Formats: sequence, structure tokens, C-alpha cells
Amino acid sequence: MPIPADASGRTAYELDRAHVFHSWSAQKALDPIVIAGGEGSYLWDADGKRYLDFSSQLVYTNIGHQHPRVVAAIKAQADVLCTIAPAHANDRRSLAAKLIVDVAPEGMNKVFFTNGGAEAVENAIRMARLHTGRTKIMSAYRSYHGATATAIQVTGDPRRWPNEFAPAGTVHFFGPFLYRSVFHATTEQEECERALAHLEQTILFEGPATVAAIVLESVPGTSGIMPPPAGYLAGVRELCDRFGIVMICDEVMSGFGRTGSWFAVDHYGVTPDLITFAKGVNSGYVPMGGVVIHDDIAATFDERAYPGGLTYSGHPLAAAAAVETILAMHDEEVVANAARVGSEVLGPGLRELAERHPSIGDVRGLGVFWALELVADRETKEPLAPYGGASPAVNGVLAAARDAGLLLFNQYHRIHVVPPCNLSDDEAREGLAILDDALSVADAAVLRAEPVLVG
Repeated sequence: MPIPADASGRTAYELDRAHVFHSWSAQKALDPIVIAGGEGSYLWDADGKRYLDFSSQLVYTNIGHQHPRVVAAIKAQADVLCTIAPAHANDRRSLAAKLIVDVAPEGMNKVFFTNGGAEAVENAIRMARLHTGRTKIMSAYRSYHGATATAIQVTGDPRRWPNEFAPAGTVHFFGPFLYRSVFHATTEQEECERALAHLEQTILFEGPATVAAIVLESVPGTSGIMPPPAGYLAGVRELCDRFGIVMICDEVMSGFGRTGSWFAVDHYGVTPDLITFAKGVNSGYVPMGGVVIHDDIAATFDERAYPGGLTYSGHPLAAAAAVETILAMHDEEVVANAARVGSEVLGPGLRELAERHPSIGDVRGLGVFWALELVADRETKEPLAPYGGASPAVNGVLAAARDAGLLLFNQYHRIHVVPPCNLSDDEAREGLAILDDALSVADAAVLRAEPVLVG
């Protein structure tokens, strides 16, 4: 990206490059866009160029940028009380908790607030270990659960590798993913049955009495947006019940309307013991996460002190943003909009792109939570970028889309189409049209049989 021509934008860019240490990045390679503002599904940079945000940033602006009701609620709360310690009761914190449990599965009536998703996972695991008196945590290889000490080791993707400083009692297994089945399945039913058999065998070999929890993203996000086959989450629930294991569903990315339901578990009729959340609970306007706790787990700590907490747990500004976000989502039927746009516009539109672009190997998703699997060869399913790496072809798609005014979420060889839950049909079609053009870069690489290189 060129350095902004705008003087204030240029200053922001220069100060960023001099002083900001960015996450998940080699610092010298960075060339960030200076974002100056946003509204709804759009952002604009320091020079006034507008972008349609099909990334929802890190998949969290579920009600778009600068929603006026949420901005007003944050301002109003700042006039009343900017902060208060978690030991006190506060009206916004209390109401936020009530609104969250109202949309959670039945029997989940308590909320422990954190500052973000990784801390939510950390505390859910701590609760499970204390509740069961066991240590081991099982999670899928294709997963991401956060970057804090335990959460990164529960994570399955390659970001775990350089962070495994000490064992955390974690065990990984393969979840269901028919497109790249490790179980040699040919149908969703076979994939479900074989994945559950594999999980049961892993539990038995690890020792059921040693396993405190199974942590699963209800619909895996960063690792590929892979909705589980019908019956899988119910099967995990049965295994957990049989062996006395706590079922933790990570809904940090998939929760609060992203899949076209309040929580992704709603699609599968399953009630976990713990749900972790963050991101969409207040569209990321003020950092907030948390754990929704089933009554059976909460009762463990009725007379026994829970040994955990955070200075900013249930921060009033974040809670005010969460209250107004959830109320606005109800009033504006945002969850229903996500479901409809996904089924009527995004899903059909992405499948139509797959018919015309040889670089697309698979399309999958729910609501406004979709992934395109880019491949060098549809027959062999060779990814267009290596696992854990990048490639010129995929980077070219991202650059072409960005130049045309579309921001996408990318992981390795996948393009994730994850716009705000309240985007319009016209905005969805606008994004699809830009993506259509950008994919010609990937198609050209496929037709040239360009080798995949680690970037």
C-alpha cells in the first residue's frame, strides 16, 4: 500500500511503523492501511478510499461499524460511570449478563466476564478442571482458541507450534471435515460416525478419568469455517455425558448472529456445559468476552471460591456496548437477516462463483460465515497455499480485492467471506462481484500450474 498522501494519515503511518509492534507478523514486512473511519459495512482510509468490509475486521463487527445506538450507549455510560471494580454490582453489567443468558441454551444462567476470547477459554478450562478434578483438555487440530498460555496450546493450528513452552495437559484429535477427510469418508454421515469413533477411541486411550473437558468451536472459524455434520455435536455431548467430561463450545467467532442463530449450537440442538464468547457480543466496540456457565458447573462454586478474576471483568463501557448491541440486534432482526442473506445471497452467490472459477475447490458456511477453499488442482485438492504458509496466488487475490475496495479475511489457502450480520443484499452482491474479478488471479495461477511456495 502507498504511504497516505493525507498529512495526518502519513503521520499515523510513520508513527505506527516506528512504534507499534503488530501481532502475528514479521515487523519489517508490514505495510498497513491507515483506516480513518467507518460506517455500517464500509471503512475508508486516510486518503478517502472506501472499502466494503467482508472481514468484519477479525470477524467481530457483527452489527457493522459505528452503529449509532451502540456509539450513543458508550457515550452515555462514559458520562455516568467509566469504570468500576468487578466486586461491585453495576446496572449495565447485570443487564448484559441477563441479555446474554436469555439467548443462550436453557439451563445456562450465569456469565463470567473477561476482556476477550482467549481469557474466556482460559477460564472455561480452569472451571472444567476444578469442577471435575481432572487435568487433560482435548481439542481439535483444526482449531483456534486464543493466544494466552493454555488457549494457544489447546489451539490446533500452526500458531501453537512456537508457543509450546511447557505442557498444559492438552490432547488433540481430528474433527469432522468431509472435504479433507482423514477418515476416508464419502458422505457426511460416514464422516460424522467415523469422527465420533475416533474421538471415543482417543478418550479411551488417554483415560476417561483423566479428561476434564473437550473444547470445540461449534463451527470452526479461523481454521476453515467447517459446519459439523448433523449429529456430530450431539455425539460429542453423549460422549461427555458418558465419561463425565465437561463440554466447552467456543463461540468467540461463531456467536451472536454470525451463523444466522444467536449461538451456532442452536443449529444442532445441543446444550454445552460452558460457552465461551467475545467479539460479536458488542461488535468489538469495547473489548469484552466471557463464559456462559451451565447451572451444574456454577453450583460447584456456590460455597467454594472460584480462584480467578480480571481487573476489568464486566467493564461498564463494554457492558453498555453489549447491552445496546443485543437490544439493537433484537429490534433490527439482525440474526434473521444474517440467516436470510446467507441462504439467499451469499451461499448461492459463492456456489455460482465456484462453478466458474477452477481455483475454488469447496464452498461452505452458514449465515454470514463462509469460506472458499482455493486449490491448485480440484482433483487432487492440492491447496493453493501450504498449510501454515502463504502463496503469491492467494496474496494476489487479496491484493486485487483490496485495490477494488473489498477487505477479505484470509488464512493460508482460504478466503473467508464474513461481512457484518446486518449487511444488505446489495452490499453482499457488490462484494461478490469484486471477489469474482479478484479470483481471476488465482485462476491464472491454476492454469499456469504455478508452484505453491511458502511465503
